[in-house]
Amino acid sequence: MSRRRLFGSLCGLVFFLNLARIVFAPLLDVFIAEFGIGEATAGLIVTLAWVGSASLRLPAGWLLTKVPRHYLVIISGTILALSAAAAGAAVTVRQLMIGAFFMGTASGVYFVSANPLLSELFPDRVGRVMGIHGAATQIAAVAAAPLVAVSLWIDWRFALWAIAVGTAIVTIATVVVARQTEMPAAGENDRSLLAGARSEWRIILAALALAGVAVFVWQGVFNFYELYMQSRGLSPNEASTMLTIVFAAGVPAFFLAGELADDLPSVPLLLGIVGSFAGCLLLVVASEGVVALAISSALIGFVIHALFPATDAYILTALPDSARGSAYAVFSSAWMLSQSGGSSVVGELVERGVAYGTVFTAAALVLIATVVVLGGLERAGRLPA
Repeated sequence: MSRRRLFGSLCGLVFFLNLARIVFAPLLDVFIAEFGIGEATAGLIVTLAWVGSASLRLPAGWLLTKVPRHYLVIISGTILALSAAAAGAAVTVRQLMIGAFFMGTASGVYFVSANPLLSELFPDRVGRVMGIHGAATQIAAVAAAPLVAVSLWIDWRFALWAIAVGTAIVTIATVVVARQTEMPAAGENDRSLLAGARSEWRIILAALALAGVAVFVWQGVFNFYELYMQSRGLSPNEASTMLTIVFAAGVPAFFLAGELADDLPSVPLLLGIVGSFAGCLLLVVASEGVVALAISSALIGFVIHALFPATDAYILTALPDSARGSAYAVFSSAWMLSQSGGSSVVGELVERGVAYGTVFTAAALVLIATVVVLGGLERAGRLPA
């Protein structure tokens, strides 16, 4: 029962940690107007949040070989509470960028420590736990646009201050519950970051190959999704609704993908998800009218969010106790870096005059080519199962 209470508090904490990463997407047009910047600079703000999420994952992985996992979980909440308050007080673009970066670092520290901890707290159904935990992150993504909409009635900074206060409350609750919980001993022999990465390099590279390109594309797509929808003739409110549909569709996707990850072969499942994502991206570009765009938005949101619990279940179940924390930290850091530049690339291309539809179509074709290559490697037995 104490483990379930800890799981509940972690789901609450991850809600705010993911909200901190997602909240910048619906604020991009506000930043452009407030600070007088272009799409490329606005995209850089988002990129910094995701670069921040990647930056401390390796140091956090090293710390996992020295201290218990739940210590870093609590540290991550503390970092987010302070940095969100600082970002909310920003009066220049540089200050906002610094705040976004450190808000991202909090999520990086959290996921590196919390995901291995959860897989060890509930080792029999890793996929299910990752799915439920991921659904909590996705509920935050759904809440981001409405939170920003409400905040704009007061001040856009209210969204960041709400994250700071909420995170502080949940972090304190996590401290209390963690003291009452007997922690698993599975990671006690995981004492070397480099040794863990060296011993499990094949599964790390395989997971990156299967999911890396897709998440890079997704970063560029969802952070500019509202602006893209406005370029298709939708009003700002309609565009915001489309982004909300994308994230709302991800909630059931996490649950379903978590269950499937426990029961189906991992590599074919991941290839199927990536291929479906490419097809859905082409469907979004081809759709005309509000209804068609809403349907295609729901489909692409469902498919892409199934990728995350499936990827985590794939690598966490494959890693042994003696290397799970350290090897997962290396994978997680590389995975974040592989996706963090997506927003900047899309923003740069659009600012240079390339149409959103052209950028997204080219990205979908790259994904299809990736699936074909990896599918061939899988059939040849070159990818670890």
